[in-house]
Amino acid sequence: MASRGQSVKVLFFAKLREQLGSSGLELDIPACTVAELKQALITHSQGAWREALEQDNLICAVNQGVAHDQRQVEPGDEVAFFPPVTGG
Repeated sequence: MASRGQSVKVLFFAKLREQLGSSGLELDIPACTVAELKQALITHSQGAWREALEQDNLICAVNQGVAHDQRQVEPGDEVAFFPPVTGG
């Protein structure tokens, strides 16, 4: 499969976007897991990022498919984070 670029596109949705003050960013990082990506984001940023990205029920999608912390992320991938879903 051809590489879609050297950066990983990271998107934040709903309350998470408001909490972080960002709808997304692009990071030039090598292949890593979702957990490693979260740690890189926490290290790269400050303040509310740690609290936001370490939520127990944080939902992650890689290339529009739900992913867990051990899912591999490659340059060119799109990673989206969503706050825990509540309903009633």
